[in-house]
Amino acid sequence: MSEQLSHFVDEHLAVAQQVRDRMLPAIAHVGRVICAALAGGGRLLLFGNGGSAADAQHFAAELVGRYRRERRPLPAVALTTDSSALTCIGNDYDFSAVFARQVAALGGPGDVVVGITTSGNSENVVRGLAAAREQGAVTVALTGEGGGRAAAAADHALVVPSAVTARIQEMHTLIIHLLCEQIDDWAGGLEAPGSARG
Repeated sequence: MSEQLSHFVDEHLAVAQQVRDRMLPAIAHVGRVICAALAGGGRLLLFGNGGSAADAQHFAAELVGRYRRERRPLPAVALTTDSSALTCIGNDYDFSAVFARQVAALGGPGDVVVGITTSGNSENVVRGLAAAREQGAVTVALTGEGGGRAAAAADHALVVPSAVTARIQEMHTLIIHLLCEQIDDWAGGLEAPGSARG
């Protein structure tokens, strides 16, 4: 059993190395996009299913609360947390509409909408990203290998180079923390305002 567990750790480290080698410029760019939106009065709206819902809530909590330092609370909302809206929309329309309907109500130009899906093909995430684009928001997809339909529906796609759900989820947490580092530096005044744009 310990040999099998060691294999999973090795797999994790190999994917993390690929994230480091291939994805850091794209992650940094998305961080600048988020900082620019927040600097302009925009909000961050996030969603996903299952573990990805937990990731959306984690990201929002780090921004509204704090990550590493004392700073002002930042406007971030995980659309997965409103059980009344989720069940109402799911019942009155369809589960695939739960995020699109919320985004249409809450999102707009100047906001950043982040959809998280390990497969890249969760219908409600894809439709939520499409609705965000229609509202004029900037869209970001966090996905796994291949990117799926979510990557195609987003302005920016952070595609983890793995097809293994557990490894993708682990890297999504890493990416969220890397974005939080960048956002914290900007919000804490350690990064010049101009460097948040671009």
